[in-house]
Amino acid sequence: MRKSCCLAALMFSMFLPGLPGLHDHAAAQVPFESAVNDLASPDAGTRLRAVQLLKTAAYQEAAIPLAPLVTDAQDDIQLEAIMAELNIFLAEPVVPRKRIAFVVEVRNAVQAEPAFSAGLNALGARPVPAEVLTAVRTAARDENPRVAIEALYAFGVLAVQPGGEARRALLRTAGPDVAAFIGSSDPAMRFAAVRVLGRVFAKRAQDGPIESTVGDAVITALNDNDRAIKAAAMQALGAMRYDRGVQALTELFTYYGKGEAAEAALYALSHIAHATSVPLFTAQLASKSASLRAMAIEGLARAGDPAQLSAIQAVLDKEREQSVTLAGAFALVLLGNGPTDHVADLLGRPRMRDQAKRYLIEMAPGRTSGFAHQLLDSDPQIRIDTIDALGLAGDPKAITVLEPLTKDRDQQVARAAERAVARLKR
Repeated sequence: MRKSCCLAALMFSMFLPGLPGLHDHAAAQVPFESAVNDLASPDAGTRLRAVQLLKTAAYQEAAIPLAPLVTDAQDDIQLEAIMAELNIFLAEPVVPRKRIAFVVEVRNAVQAEPAFSAGLNALGARPVPAEVLTAVRTAARDENPRVAIEALYAFGVLAVQPGGEARRALLRTAGPDVAAFIGSSDPAMRFAAVRVLGRVFAKRAQDGPIESTVGDAVITALNDNDRAIKAAAMQALGAMRYDRGVQALTELFTYYGKGEAAEAALYALSHIAHATSVPLFTAQLASKSASLRAMAIEGLARAGDPAQLSAIQAVLDKEREQSVTLAGAFALVLLGNGPTDHVADLLGRPRMRDQAKRYLIEMAPGRTSGFAHQLLDSDPQIRIDTIDALGLAGDPKAITVLEPLTKDRDQQVARAAERAVARLKR
C-alpha cells in the first residue's frame, strides 16, 4: 500500500464506546497502520472498530484496505465499510462524532441514499479506485436488503467519477449487473436500480451507445405498478438519452395528456430530443401548461434545428411565465448562439436557480469565455454554481479559467474549483 512520508505518524482520534471516563479524558489515539491491520482480524468486534475509526478519519489511503470489508460476512461490518468508503470520497465528509467542551456531539450518520440524492457534486475530487467500485457493486447482491440497497446507492454516488477509458470499461461491466436488479421482487431495490442507472449512464459527449440490455431494462420499468419507479424510469431514459425509449415515452405522454405523469414523459422526450419528437414538441408550444411549454422549447433546442427559432420566438413574445422565458433563452443560445448571460444571470434568483444550472451545464461546452462575469461575481454561491456547471459540462478548455479559482478567497469556492478541475482532467 502506497503511503506518504508522514502517513506512519498519522493518528486517528475518536471516542471508543465502553471506555471508562469517556467524557473526562482525551480521545484514544489509534495509529493508522494498527487500524488497517485490524481490518484482517478474525475477531468481528476488532474489525468493526477498525472500520469505524477509518470511516471517521475519511483518509484516502484507507480506501483500498477497506474494500474487502464491504463484502464481510458480518452485516454490521459491511454497512460500516460501505459508509466508510463513501465518506472518504464525499466532497464534505461527515464527522459522526465531535467533542465540544468535553461533550460528544452526535452528528448525522453517513448514508448512501441521501448522498445520492444530493446530486453529482456530493462527490469530491479524490479518485475512486476500481477496487472500491467493484466491492460496492458486488455488495449490492447481498442477501440482506439493507446492505444491498446501501451498496447500490453508494455505487451510484461513486461510479460517476471515472472518465475516459475507465468509464467506458465500468459501463460495460456494471450495466448488466445493475440492470438485473430491475427484476427484483423488492420495489425499493427496483427503484434504486433505475435511479442508479439513470445517474451512472447519464449521457456524456465521449460515451458510446448504451447497450440495449441496459436501456431496455429501464424501458420495462415503465410498466412497473409502482408510480415512483415508473417516474424514475422516465427520468432515467431522458438522462441516458436512450433513443429506443422514444416510442414508449410518446405513448405514455399521449395516454396521460396532462399532469405529473405526462410531464415526466415529455421531460424525458425533451432530453432525448429525437427528430421524430419534433412535431410533438411543436404542438406543445401551445399547451396551457407552462411546464409543458418549457419542456417543448427545451426539446426543440436540443433537437438542433435553427428553423424552429421562429416558432419559439412567437411563444416568447407573449409569454409571462419566467420558467418558459428561461427555456427560451436556453434555446436561443443553442440554436442562435445567443448570449449566455440571459441564462446565467438567473442563478441569483432562488426560484430559477436549479433550472438555470441545468441549462448552463449543456450550454457550457465551447462557451467558457461567456461565463467570465459569473466567475467574478461578488456572490460566492453564483461563483460556485458557475464553476460546478463548467466542471460538469465536460469541456477540458474550461480548466484554464477554473484553476485560478482553486485559490479563491472563499474556501467553498476554492473547493468547488478543485473538484471541477479534477473532474475535467479525468
